[in-house]
Amino acid sequence: MLAKSGLQIFYSVRSERMLIEQLQYNLLFRWFVGMEMDEAIWNHAVYSKNRERLLNEEIAESFFRRVLERAKPYMSDEHFTVDGTLIEAWASHKSFRPKDGTGKPPGAGGDVDFRGAERKNQTHESTTDPEARLFTKSRGGEAKLSYMGHVLMENRNGLLVQTFLTEASGRAQPGSQARTRDKAPPWAAVSSRHSASA
Repeated sequence: MLAKSGLQIFYSVRSERMLIEQLQYNLLFRWFVGMEMDEAIWNHAVYSKNRERLLNEEIAESFFRRVLERAKPYMSDEHFTVDGTLIEAWASHKSFRPKDGTGKPPGAGGDVDFRGAERKNQTHESTTDPEARLFTKSRGGEAKLSYMGHVLMENRNGLLVQTFLTEASGRAQPGSQARTRDKAPPWAAVSSRHSASA
């Protein structure tokens, strides 16, 4: 299951349905997840349910911790940095609707005409991912439904030590440094500086 989730991320496969479709004919994908050429493909709804259970049950966190323990001999205990970036949510702009239920109803095919409408996080939310926030990296840039991703990096070898997500807001980066320091492994002396790429 972790290999399949990794495959979806590495190759930017937009949905579980598309991943299952790719696995029907892409031999590289089949090899990566350990499937035989003639092995039957599972249902995308079952895969989605199992993936949610995997990520919600802290199995992925346990797996990451085991990998981290194996990498520990190669890690410096002095050079760590906190960094952040925007992570685009798996929710479309069409799902960003007024919280009070007003507004134009979706047209044929779920199309929503929101041109000229003022849409803010205070008055709107995504119907498919309510925790995602409309956010832009820079003034005049495209606003996207996003989360703020934070990483603790070991700088000497470029190894990832800790990750977490917060709500996309302009206040997320400074607070993430203290939170990352609290969650860091005991041997990690986190630098007081951080670089914000968001």
